[in-house]
Amino acid sequence: MKLRPEEITSILKSRIEQFDVQTDLSEVGTVLQIGDGIARVHGLENCIALERLEFEHGVVGIAFNLEEDNVGVALFGEWQEVKEGEPVRRTGAVVSVPVGDALLGRVVDPLGQPLDGAGDIETSERRPLEFKAPGVVERQPVKEPLQTGVKAIDSMTNVGRGQRELIIGDRGTGKTAVAIDAIINQKDTDVICIYVAIGQKGSTVAQVYERLKEEGAMDYTIIISAAAHEAAPIKWMAPFSGAAMGEYFLYNGKHALIVYDDLTKHADAYRQLSLLLRRPPGREAYPGDVFYLHSRLLERACKLSDELGGGSLTALPIIETQAGDISAYIPTNVISITDGQIFLEADLFYSGIRPAINVGTSVSRVGGSAQTKAMRKVAGRLRLELAQYRELEAFSQFGSELDPATQKTLARGERMVATLNQPQYKPWPHAEQVVALYAGINGFLDEIPTPQISRFHDELREHLRTEGSVYKEIDETKDLADELTARLESELKKFTQGFDVREETGLVA
Repeated sequence: MKLRPEEITSILKSRIEQFDVQTDLSEVGTVLQIGDGIARVHGLENCIALERLEFEHGVVGIAFNLEEDNVGVALFGEWQEVKEGEPVRRTGAVVSVPVGDALLGRVVDPLGQPLDGAGDIETSERRPLEFKAPGVVERQPVKEPLQTGVKAIDSMTNVGRGQRELIIGDRGTGKTAVAIDAIINQKDTDVICIYVAIGQKGSTVAQVYERLKEEGAMDYTIIISAAAHEAAPIKWMAPFSGAAMGEYFLYNGKHALIVYDDLTKHADAYRQLSLLLRRPPGREAYPGDVFYLHSRLLERACKLSDELGGGSLTALPIIETQAGDISAYIPTNVISITDGQIFLEADLFYSGIRPAINVGTSVSRVGGSAQTKAMRKVAGRLRLELAQYRELEAFSQFGSELDPATQKTLARGERMVATLNQPQYKPWPHAEQVVALYAGINGFLDEIPTPQISRFHDELREHLRTEGSVYKEIDETKDLADELTARLESELKKFTQGFDVREETGLVA
């Protein structure tokens, strides 16, 4: 048998081409230094920003500082177990969180792991923690209302789908209550809600969960909790995780509402993280990019163009002020990023006005474009009347003789303030708000004693629910047409004449 060299060559060539070795090359570094939830790692020359790194003992890290000879890493999990000299592996992927409908009704940590003991979360989809916000061309203007169910907000500082409306005020003035009311009011709508608790006590988050469950709101809500006892990296991560989970709905043409409670604690956590990573401090020891921290987070909330599905992500960030100082560093930063603010004032809160919204300082920068026609018609004069009332109220404290016109303005203002008062966790439907405000502005409450305004509105709501057609038509048309206004006037006259005004004792006069 004769050997043919060309045949042997072709066989060898084909064998070499088909030869495949399963290789697993992973870049491994070494822990140089560890402490306070921060590790310095040597040997990861090709590491990328915000890459997920794997340590021993199941600890996960995020690459924050990419320096010449080492990488500064923020750690998640039992970082105390990690020792100097231990290996660190690159994953080659930026940090991401699980997203999807499977998270609805659950309480999770910022890494997407369940905290409610209700079993694992089955979802295959993930989204990166940081994601570039849509550009101007990919957005559309905010023009569709998102009803909060709070009369004072929906009438004067209204929120639209895709808007960022700041809730700001001192500790204990009802900021979280306003946000929870807004979540409860999304029941039977197509809005998914995400509540991000940053640095809150575990008991506080549990109370929020129980309240939402009681109201049937957990069916469409995700709670992300970075508790007060957690390390700074977890608190830094929480709002970005919430934004990633909200973006899943946004980019699938759905609507979502996200509450960040609160961004003051978020800025504090970021300051701690930055100082531990030896980043240079700036004003009040915050790092130079603390404005960018919140602007890139809040810019992710928007209303997408119809070509991209028309989905929306509405943000209600919360900021806690000290002694009502809205000109402090973090409050002014966030005010300049958002599309308006709802300012809750301690003095109003303690004088019994709930929600304690300061009409003068609060504003919605989308104006009436995100209100229904019906609400625009009744709320147009409301802000002006309340502003006049506040001015005259201060003037009337001196006890001088007041002319009849001033007395009338004061009496009307007093009744409008009583109309806007609202108990917690009791959001009002849109049509009922419109009618209540219409009655106040058009003088139907002028003869009703102020202490009985609340009872008047409760009985009026019952009367019109029984009548049925007025509320139904307002809900369907979102407008107050002339014929409907005439019917509403006649119903209000009929009801006001038959209203049983009682003495202060509560007995029938």
